[in-house]
Amino acid sequence: MAIGGGAHSTWGTRFGFLMAAIGSSVGLGNFWRFPYVAGENGGAAFIVIYLVCVVFIALPILMAELSVGRHARRSAVGSVQKMAFNAGAPGIWSVAGWVAMAGGIFILCFYSVVAGWVVAYVFQMATGQFMGLSTDVVAGRFEELIGDTNAVIGWHTAFMIVTVGIVSLGVTKGIERAVTILMPLFFTMLLALVIYAAFTADMSAALAYLFTPDFSEIGPQTFLAALGQAFFSIGVGSAIMITYGSYLPRTDNLAGSATIITGADTLVAIVAGLAIFPFVFAFALDPAAGPALFFQTLPSAFAQMPAGQYVGTAFFVLAFIAALTSSISLLQVVVAFAEEHTDFGRTGSAVFFGVIIWLVGCGAAFSGGFFDLLDTLSGSVFLPLGGLLIAVFTGWVVARSLMRHELAGASNLVFNIWRFLIRFLVPIAVFLILAAGIASAFGVSLPGLQG
Repeated sequence: MAIGGGAHSTWGTRFGFLMAAIGSSVGLGNFWRFPYVAGENGGAAFIVIYLVCVVFIALPILMAELSVGRHARRSAVGSVQKMAFNAGAPGIWSVAGWVAMAGGIFILCFYSVVAGWVVAYVFQMATGQFMGLSTDVVAGRFEELIGDTNAVIGWHTAFMIVTVGIVSLGVTKGIERAVTILMPLFFTMLLALVIYAAFTADMSAALAYLFTPDFSEIGPQTFLAALGQAFFSIGVGSAIMITYGSYLPRTDNLAGSATIITGADTLVAIVAGLAIFPFVFAFALDPAAGPALFFQTLPSAFAQMPAGQYVGTAFFVLAFIAALTSSISLLQVVVAFAEEHTDFGRTGSAVFFGVIIWLVGCGAAFSGGFFDLLDTLSGSVFLPLGGLLIAVFTGWVVARSLMRHELAGASNLVFNIWRFLIRFLVPIAVFLILAAGIASAFGVSLPGLQG
């Protein structure tokens, strides 16, 4: 039976958990980063490498994080600490939970600002403010938005209010109820957008861009790009999956759930490319525009197409849903911790930390340098370090028998493969992500990885 709140809550249904976990993985990066990175790194060849990285790197970490959370049924920090105690290991291993939680908090501080931009575009697109404007004027609208600090903080505030409101209602009444509505709506709208693109835009060019192998583009940098994309896209290393795993019943097959989550996230990333790039190519826009694709390139296409007002509104509503389901999972991580260690209660914890995150986000809205610092600290340091610590902890510190008990639903073959990967391949791969991220942050080129 589901419990309404607290660290010992459980998901009301497996479907609710899967929607929450998939929603936490499917974020804004699925919309803009995966498609253009794939196209710039060999198309289908990159996608194959990416899928290998998902299966052999991201999936094992996801299984490990869900196992830690369900074993202890506490917050991320408390779960790692309790599992370490049960494994006869020093309590200092709780640092893995601290690092992962810190990374998630840093992400939400600037992510909520970007999500505020998305909310602004939902309203601007819905009211037809972009229609008929030239590409340069549309691009200038984005510069105007981010230059209007008061407006950015207003949209950032609105987004955080919604996030805090959902999390404060609890695991089942808030998060699960929201995602069981939002995620099916998301999938339906995304599929409808792909169908519309197939009939009205240049789908053949998009298919060629994403799925034509270009092996001349494959090199060490391609493998690192695929590895990093797989790690960050699934959402491991941020304590989300440890926290969400703590609400799982003992009967859940963690290996099966982890496979569904990674599969759905990957599918959304690929399908998003099929929804976006037909419009990009139909209007001769730049497919490698990166983040600008979201707020400048695509709105330019919507402004010029028939029914663009409605198609553009649907697109930014999709982006809003992706941002919201990710943000509530990030806030839930710190709220679960606060419920264990304070007397604030769920609502008080959600409001207290929501306000702190909102204040830091306001700083990011005022200062682009501070925004970049939060991005760098989370993506280049805390998330890969958190993933590395969890891999070493579950692979080398926790006894094999304890992990086998948590992954009882997996066959012996699957478990043995998982254990080999989490002990040997995963730590090396995540260390490469960490090293590359730190090197990039300090402007250092790693040997053999220039690209």
